[in-house]
Amino acid sequence: MKACFVDAGESLAPETRRLRRDTDPEVTINEQPEITPEALPAVLAGHEIALIDHTALPTAIARQCPQLRHVVFLGTGARSYMDPEALEAECGIQVHLIRGYGDTAVAEMAFALMWSAAKNLALMDAGMRRGDWLRTEGMELTGKTVGLLGFGGIAAEMARLCHGVGMRVLAWNRTPREAAGVTFVPMDTLLEQSDVLSLHLLLVDATRGLLSREKLAQMRPGAILVNTARGALVDEDALVEALRDGRLRHAALDVYAAEPLPPGHPLSALPNTTLAAHSAFRTPEATAKLIGAALQHCRRLETEAS
Repeated sequence: MKACFVDAGESLAPETRRLRRDTDPEVTINEQPEITPEALPAVLAGHEIALIDHTALPTAIARQCPQLRHVVFLGTGARSYMDPEALEAECGIQVHLIRGYGDTAVAEMAFALMWSAAKNLALMDAGMRRGDWLRTEGMELTGKTVGLLGFGGIAAEMARLCHGVGMRVLAWNRTPREAAGVTFVPMDTLLEQSDVLSLHLLLVDATRGLLSREKLAQMRPGAILVNTARGALVDEDALVEALRDGRLRHAALDVYAAEPLPPGHPLSALPNTTLAAHSAFRTPEATAKLIGAALQHCRRLETEAS
């Protein structure tokens, strides 16, 4: 089988070449910085497998790729870029996800964002760069309660880090879970008791907009919201309101409903936000795991097809 990494770009192409074995399926590596969905039929011509990092694959476009049989999506958030069920039902294309590769990297980003928010680092940094000596009052996190909304591999790593600094860890998950040192509670309790709420949910129909205006209103006054999962989990308009009126102390975000964050977005004008560019999973260690897993998927698919 022949694979095409449609959006490797300059960042992922070298690692793909380094990790690919001579015995692996052939992989065409596209190093264009960005590729539009409309260009995919030409790029994927002659390929049975598409490796996709961040490019949308609408079902209507996939219908124009008759040889495509598999999509290996580099992560777990494929639904933000395609409709896996429609691709299989209408085009016979199976979508494969890669899990676990960035658990530590993303948890470390969530942990760092939490501390930056508590200490107002982004606000003071921006002031210093303008020439302002902007001294602010921070928040101590030792002894505080962190609530994990969703509990998978990333949340488990976040819990480990938070335990290390003496935080109480609560969690809610859609299905029952158990973990040492973590108290699982109903969502209402989680929202009401958490000084920091960190989101760790997959984006599916049932979780889209889960942190609604009503749920945000249930959060403890003065709490911090951290989101390294998916922007569409949160009602952004309601979040902006909660930050403007001070009901929430701070939002520290790596993900947004629309990405890249549009110029002039209200979140970028608020003093009580810390904004990152969906980069939590971008570390050399996580990238090596990610590309290695993608190539392993290609090997498996070729073996199954032979």
